[in-house]
Amino acid sequence: VMREGGGALMARKGTRLVGRRTPRTDVAGSDRRLGIVRLLMVITLVIAGGKLVWVQGVRASALSAESEKQRITKDSIPAERGSFLDRDGNVLAFSTEARQLYANPRMLTDEQNKEHAKDPTKPTADQKKRQIAHYVAQVLAGQVSEQEVLDALFKDASFTYFGPQIDPSKARQITEKYPQIGSEYRAVRQYPAGDVGANIIGAANWRMDERKIRGLIGLENSMDPVLAGKDGVKISDTAMGSSNLTIPGTERELEPATPGSSVELTIDSDLQYVVQHALADYTAKAGAKDGSAVVLDAKTGEVYALANDKTFDPGAPKWGPNIGNPAVTTPYEPGSVNKVITAAGAIENGIVRPDTVLQVPGSIKVADRTVGDAWQHGTLPLTFTGVLGKSSNVGTLMVAQQLGPDRWNDLAHKFGLGQKTGIELPGESAGSLPPRSNWSGSTFANLPIGQGLSMTVLQMAGMYQAIANDGVRVPPRVISGEIRPDGTKVERPHPRGVRVVSPQTAQTVRDMLRGVVQDAPGQRGTGPDAM
Repeated sequence: VMREGGGALMARKGTRLVGRRTPRTDVAGSDRRLGIVRLLMVITLVIAGGKLVWVQGVRASALSAESEKQRITKDSIPAERGSFLDRDGNVLAFSTEARQLYANPRMLTDEQNKEHAKDPTKPTADQKKRQIAHYVAQVLAGQVSEQEVLDALFKDASFTYFGPQIDPSKARQITEKYPQIGSEYRAVRQYPAGDVGANIIGAANWRMDERKIRGLIGLENSMDPVLAGKDGVKISDTAMGSSNLTIPGTERELEPATPGSSVELTIDSDLQYVVQHALADYTAKAGAKDGSAVVLDAKTGEVYALANDKTFDPGAPKWGPNIGNPAVTTPYEPGSVNKVITAAGAIENGIVRPDTVLQVPGSIKVADRTVGDAWQHGTLPLTFTGVLGKSSNVGTLMVAQQLGPDRWNDLAHKFGLGQKTGIELPGESAGSLPPRSNWSGSTFANLPIGQGLSMTVLQMAGMYQAIANDGVRVPPRVISGEIRPDGTKVERPHPRGVRVVSPQTAQTVRDMLRGVVQDAPGQRGTGPDAM
């Protein structure tokens, strides 16, 4: 008989009781081990659950974004750059759209061979590449050879550009037939007038790092924020196993680009052409080191032409050294043209009249300096008009001493000396006019005759513009306005004029200046060739 009870198994055999007990220590150890296993399972489930909550809840958005980033590539759509126009609407600079073909030779090989393995009727990778090269060479006849395309497609490379920059319609024709070929946007800056106005406009070029045209010098550079517009955004699928190789034909627009505004200049391109060539010819004929010329509208201060004898072609592959604009950036010691300040100040303050006769000696002493005229002479009776016409240093200094250094200095500032004109051209120099507090006794022997100070050709033109404009100096400007992509023109505000002398004084000085160019017997001025 066998029975189980009290944790023991017993059996009766004859008259003798035989039995075996299970040790309580074994049962307790088994229970502990089972509890530990259960505890570990619970901890594992809690950790897994927490991780699941973290991944699907807290980190869900970030992980989704990272996954999306791996699957697609976001890129910019370059905005169309604005143009430059002259005052009559003639285009001086504009951008044309082009495309650059590219391919992923390795991907093309892998995918085409997989297709061929599934369907042997489809071409192999090598056959496909030869088909593509033959077609591209046909579409771009004369622009690229079939061998050039084959060389690119058979490269052991993940990415390669090939061929020249081409018309977008031809690129579309190629990529629609063969999606394995991609095309990338390019823009080319065109300057139809060549070097006309190049020192004003400057130059721009394609930047591979930004994938758009950027202004490098001149107004192309300083007006870049206006011309550039706002880039759009496009996305394309990314090749498997790569974070930067896009699949041709998968591009799609996310946000369109906003074109830049065009800039209308005050320049007359026909006059600019004439002035540039006449200046270059005259500088060469005279054997001068260099030359600059500025043509201003006397009433508005608008620049009709601004030229230097040396310039460059902004559309050429290499620009050469003459990319600056000395008429604006390089001051010089003006000499006798500066005598107009003394003339205007003396007339304005009633010190002399045009017909006032001065007994002009051969030289004059100012402080410790002796100044003479450009020609030898004894004491001469010269009218004040004659002093200006003969460009007499001595006569000018005689009148300047009566005007006085303080009034002369104030008038020089009204004429714009020692300060920038504010024209929109980059790199403008203010020239130099010594501060009144720094003048020595001999300083006033130099300044009235145009020595000891400097100015740009643009500043000098501004001085004479004030005399031509009845005594009001209008700061020069070269930008008329901006034309927005919708055709709306935004005019630039006209600068406020500065009253330098009275209208009567300006009229009198204009009449006196005619004596400089007259060629009558006994009354020959210093510049009759200007007539």
